[in-house]
Amino acid sequence: MSIYTTEGAVTITCHKHMMPYLEQEVTALGYTVDETFVTGVKLRASVNACIRLNLNLRCASQVLYSLKSFRAFNADEVYRNLVDFPWEDLIPEAGNFSITSNVKNDTINNGMFANLRVKDAIIDRIREKRGTRPSTGAALTGAVIHLFWKNETAEVFVDTSGESLARHGYRKIPGQAPMLESLAAATVYATRWDRTSPFVNPMCGSGTLAIEAAMIATNRRPGLFRTNYAFMHLTGYDEQVYFDEDAKLEEQITEVPGLRIIATDYSERAIENAKKNAIAAGVAGMIDFSVCDFADTEIPPDVPGIFFVNPEYGERLGEVNELAETYGRIGDFMKKKCGGYFGYVFTGNLELAKKIGLKAKRRIEFYTSTIDCRLLEYELYSGTRDTGKLPLNTPI
Repeated sequence: MSIYTTEGAVTITCHKHMMPYLEQEVTALGYTVDETFVTGVKLRASVNACIRLNLNLRCASQVLYSLKSFRAFNADEVYRNLVDFPWEDLIPEAGNFSITSNVKNDTINNGMFANLRVKDAIIDRIREKRGTRPSTGAALTGAVIHLFWKNETAEVFVDTSGESLARHGYRKIPGQAPMLESLAAATVYATRWDRTSPFVNPMCGSGTLAIEAAMIATNRRPGLFRTNYAFMHLTGYDEQVYFDEDAKLEEQITEVPGLRIIATDYSERAIENAKKNAIAAGVAGMIDFSVCDFADTEIPPDVPGIFFVNPEYGERLGEVNELAETYGRIGDFMKKKCGGYFGYVFTGNLELAKKIGLKAKRRIEFYTSTIDCRLLEYELYSGTRDTGKLPLNTPI
């Protein structure tokens, strides 16, 4: 049996509060989601199908193919359940592997010990069958085996991704306190943007939001920027399947004539870095970058669009008292200059958000690092605004 062609239980993980957008992505690719949970979705698929998922998903972290479920009360029982598994059929002789885990068990106070017992089981099994010890390491550059162990329930997976899919690979210069690429994509999905109207992003920093918006509008997928995945390092891998899926990434790009994406920042260095990141992503020609105070940002008139700002919120950068004035100015700018638009403010400080002085139409939950955040949506009325132009739930 080859896991590449045999359907099995697949779990796709994501960061907290991003599951609805991940589910939409998976469904749009033609797969049926069997179950959702706070940080991911479950479905049935082969590892060849996982290749497509890895290359196309923006909101995912890992794509995990289940190998075995079992009960284990301690780490020795994890070892005993895994030492008889045919790892020699999965890990090539010249290959190497790494172990990752998500462990919550009362007998374990250090997750690395659980990793060690999994590694011991794999090494002992392969050494018994081949007479040689396989190579292992911490870097996720070869095969990756993942252990999920909560209380007495354990499950071991092939992690088909390796390095997290949440980083999309184009951002060479992250800047200060950058938004994770998968989070940026999810917040764009959460807006009412129709992907043809203007997308205006002041305080753009390293340009992640504007770049993700450009990539979403033109159907550019993260797989365009990555050449190594863990699925490439397992027995039975057919590189032609990967080459075929990789070729589709180029074929499915669609240009959007007349699309305006505007990104500004008061920092000249930030704009320089954002331009370099946009060049790496292949979307530099789609984004109008400029150095200015956010209040001087161009808002294209008579074309209802999206105003999206991610200001500092006092947890990592800036002082709260100084930022209160900035939030007030954001509210004034949206009221005076953004009529007909939907305004969005992504923040981890709801006290500061009160300084905006507008009532949010929606408060969409997100999470970044250790901070509970909100994407606040403001409907900015004008006499000529067409409320039907920017529908909710634009297909992903």
